Amino acid sequence: MVFFNEPLKKILENYDGIMNIIIPTLGKERQKTYSPFLPICPKTGKVLEIPVLEIDQSKSCITFDNEGEKINVSILDGKCKLQWKVDWAMRWYALDVDFEMYGKDLIESAILSTKIVKLLGKKNPSGFAYELFLDEKGEKISKSKGNGVTIEEWLKYASPESLSLYMYQNPKRAKKLYKEIVPKAVDEYLDCIEKSKNQSNREILLNPVWHVHNGNIPKENKIMSYSMLLNLVETSNANSKDVLWKFVERYTKDLNKKDYPIFDKLIEYSITYFNDIAKSNKKYKNPNDEEKKALLNLIKMLENSPHNLEPEDIQTNIYTVGKENGYKEKLRDWFKLIYEVVFGVENGPRLGFFISFFGVKNTIKLIKEKIN
Repeated sequence: MVFFNEPLKKILENYDGIMNIIIPTLGKERQKTYSPFLPICPKTGKVLEIPVLEIDQSKSCITFDNEGEKINVSILDGKCKLQWKVDWAMRWYALDVDFEMYGKDLIESAILSTKIVKLLGKKNPSGFAYELFLDEKGEKISKSKGNGVTIEEWLKYASPESLSLYMYQNPKRAKKLYKEIVPKAVDEYLDCIEKSKNQSNREILLNPVWHVHNGNIPKENKIMSYSMLLNLVETSNANSKDVLWKFVERYTKDLNKKDYPIFDKLIEYSITYFNDIAKSNKKYKNPNDEEKKALLNLIKMLENSPHNLEPEDIQTNIYTVGKENGYKEKLRDWFKLIYEVVFGVENGPRLGFFISFFGVKNTIKLIKEKIN
């Protein structure tokens, strides 16, 4: 507290100038009661937002009217607080701050604090105004509402690098930050690593993961997306990393677990995320007779498919089944139906790859369980 005594004296010394900066920005009623100083009542210990009657620079004191009683207090040693914009400028002054980041909702405050710190005799810090974080509805995140995701929660469900990538891109654009955004951010991180393998030196410098990893981009190959891994956690009933790894190794040839540290950690994250978030958000669709018929035809197609059919061929066959069952002009609805019935979500993994990995027989069994 003592550290700020000299800057506080400087504020008192420039009291009138500060009032001339702030007062024009306030409404008429607020102008009547505004003071840069918020005295702490010596009797109650409460911070009082009341007008100051007198100032005494020589003694560093202010006098205020507390319900008809004139009280004189020192502005030093923690006996007085400052209004927000003045306090911000005072800290810039006291700490010689040369760079300050702030949300776009504080731009006006930064402008006024800049004027104040210049009045005090120092240069304002270079500023960087960033956009706000929003929830899934595009509304401002509120701690009290709990409509966002904290850094601690993110790191429970995904790697620090995925968070760095998310923060790195478009800092001046509003970002949606809620729990369901985490898998998308992880998949983007994995995609950036994959792209780097075929990029020129110039292109790599424009790749965000080059900056996230300080130029040392991981060489690990991508096994699958986080989104697909979440579906695999559910469909395989795997609730431990070892069980899920055995499933992955079963359908992936010549896989050495030691070569996949990112994916190994991703399995842990996916199990935690699925149990904490994804499971409770599942809303399985009960198909009507026409939709059930289309899904039974999908099963029939899979039953008649060659054992070693490539993922893209499976994907093409799924398209064909959809077109033959009334979804020719609305294939998006066809895939949405499959996702909602099988996975309980509106969007899911690329089905050709998922079925190829999960196994045709397992997929047939899974669909039958969901429609019966």
